[in-house]
Amino acid sequence: MNIEKTQIDELSFELTLNISNEDYAPVKKKKLNDYRKRAEFKGFRKGNVPMSLIERVYGEQALGDAVNDLISEQLSSYIKDNNLNLIGEPIASENQPEIDWKDGNDFVFKFDLATAPEIDFTVSADDKVVNYTIKSTAAAKDEMKKAMLMQYGELQEVESPSAESYIYVDLENEEKRVDNAYISMRDVNEAMKPALLGVKAGDKLEINVNELLDREGDRATLLKVKKEELASINPVFNATVVNVKSFVAAEANQETFDKIFGEGNVKDEKEFDEKVAERLAENYKQETDFRLGKDIKAYFTEKAAVKLPESFLKRWLYAINKGKFTMEDIEKEFDAFLADYRWQMINEYLMKKFELKVEEKDLVEAAHSYVAYQYAMYGMSNVPEQFIHESAQKMLDDQQQVQRLYEQVAEQKVINAVKDVITLDKKSISVEKFRELQ
Repeated sequence: MNIEKTQIDELSFELTLNISNEDYAPVKKKKLNDYRKRAEFKGFRKGNVPMSLIERVYGEQALGDAVNDLISEQLSSYIKDNNLNLIGEPIASENQPEIDWKDGNDFVFKFDLATAPEIDFTVSADDKVVNYTIKSTAAAKDEMKKAMLMQYGELQEVESPSAESYIYVDLENEEKRVDNAYISMRDVNEAMKPALLGVKAGDKLEINVNELLDREGDRATLLKVKKEELASINPVFNATVVNVKSFVAAEANQETFDKIFGEGNVKDEKEFDEKVAERLAENYKQETDFRLGKDIKAYFTEKAAVKLPESFLKRWLYAINKGKFTMEDIEKEFDAFLADYRWQMINEYLMKKFELKVEEKDLVEAAHSYVAYQYAMYGMSNVPEQFIHESAQKMLDDQQQVQRLYEQVAEQKVINAVKDVITLDKKSISVEKFRELQ
């Protein structure tokens, strides 16, 4: 057997494996002997089936297995012997000749491989990235305060609806009756809203649900049916308004403070305002930290200028996804894939450069932080630690989640290490201007 290398471009090359009958015959013979030991045929004792019969039944399979074993062995040896750092895995070459799977033939197999480029760049104070600080305003604090009180508010009956109200109605026509259905004013067609803004409990009106609500899902919810059933239902109903409800913000009192911040942590509205300011600052800090990380990644991706074998990578993506995506699909997402792939390589380089490691305790902390953040997103800022611990443990029992956490922790360690070395140009900015940044 011999292997020939043909360079395609700077990073990718083609390997040609020439496998002769002399190469695979001993391997095939051993496989047939193994089949013979296990084979059970009527009229023959186990292990004593004639080899001619074994050959006739298992010959093609043994030939294919023997050749594939040799291919795998030779590719692995070549990669190891030449100390290759590959991108992806070997894929069948576009120049692969047709194979005549006949015993005694010699076979030629061609594979394309790609090596990872060498990455080498410095990180120093000469590298400069803008570090934004968002200015807090009285208006922003007031807006957050209102939002927090609204989050802990409740639906209450009101006399007439506003743009955010819910109108509860009984619907009836000759075919169907729906009691206590609700119409969300947010979902109502703009042209129909004026007709509903003045209604009150006890009012009667005729509505066409197809004209009232644009989305099928909203119409199905109103009529309490599946979307598939809508076509068979007369859309015109007589409606009787049961009541109108609007979401009313909670009052800024001790009960509300305890719900938001935990019992006794805030005692008056002054302390409430201070907590609001702290939370707003924390939110802005999260936004600017995310932006800084994004800008650091973009800066060093450009500086490293990592070259990748793009043609090979497209074909590799197509091959490993086994028909899940067309080449057109891959082309559409390829730029985003390249950006992520380049950063992964740069991140690994910087992990080694700064001698960083992700330890088990890092993953545990990351899982706890993620769970606490998820609870906070739903307004649950005082969840018992036991609940957080149990949810975090479930994450850590899922290998896919662990891998995701590992990548996040590794990236954050790299970002933190880089921040300690480079020059951060501080810049104060309004929240409006900050969110206009690309």
